[in-house]
Amino acid sequence: MGNALPKSPQIALPHHHHQQEEESEREFTCEICVEPAPTSERKFRNGDKCCHPFCTECVAKYIRVEVEDNNAARIKCPAVGCRHALDPLDCAALVGPALFVRWCDVLCESAIVGMERCYCPNLSCNVLIVNECGGVARKSKCPNCKDLFCFDCKRVWHAGFPCEESGAPRDANDVAFGMLVEHNRWRRCPRCRHFVDLIEGCPIVRCRCGSSFCYRCEVLVDRPWCRCMTSSLRQCRVWCYRICLLIIFLNLALFFLVWGIKKHKRMKK
Repeated sequence: MGNALPKSPQIALPHHHHQQEEESEREFTCEICVEPAPTSERKFRNGDKCCHPFCTECVAKYIRVEVEDNNAARIKCPAVGCRHALDPLDCAALVGPALFVRWCDVLCESAIVGMERCYCPNLSCNVLIVNECGGVARKSKCPNCKDLFCFDCKRVWHAGFPCEESGAPRDANDVAFGMLVEHNRWRRCPRCRHFVDLIEGCPIVRCRCGSSFCYRCEVLVDRPWCRCMTSSLRQCRVWCYRICLLIIFLNLALFFLVWGIKKHKRMKK
């Protein structure tokens, strides 16, 4: 007689695994639309945080309203009394790629609240840029498309022209001239707005319109000095005073040294 083959071992599944299968196959009524869900649809699960009887279509509509209409970054679970928030990664398959990207943008904007930010003026780029350095930022480069733009007026970089004139249409010659102005650091007369180039000499220049202005700070002046020169002159006077005191001190030290040597020689005699 042949030996009986051993029976295959029976694998006992955990009790909670059977409960999950029974809950997924059991019909439920969605608490949002209050309609029975088909047996093929499972309950909405917010990752490992919570599980409530919601159909996936209602949850997707709920997220769309919160993101597009309310601009909400942290979306709470729609269940009454639930304190958990919806996880964007677990809901990505429900909302679709377009809404998921919009949700991520709202989350990013909420994370940098209080920081100066703008969008790249290049329409084909339009990425969010944050001023991480602080202070006043003007000429900047987009980290994505590498185009230059003005962080102050949020427009394409206007070389040689102020922000209030950056909105005016300019041709290629104006753009080239603006780059030349920026490279040579020419100044503009605050009255007639003509460009002036100072090669050397006093910073107080006289424009062809008859106005005198400071080439450093571009302020109209009626005196041979400007406010920006006052601090330099004051500092120069301070250093001159210190040098004079040093010279007087050295002369006194030399006088006493010579006097001491002569007195020492007399005492020897």
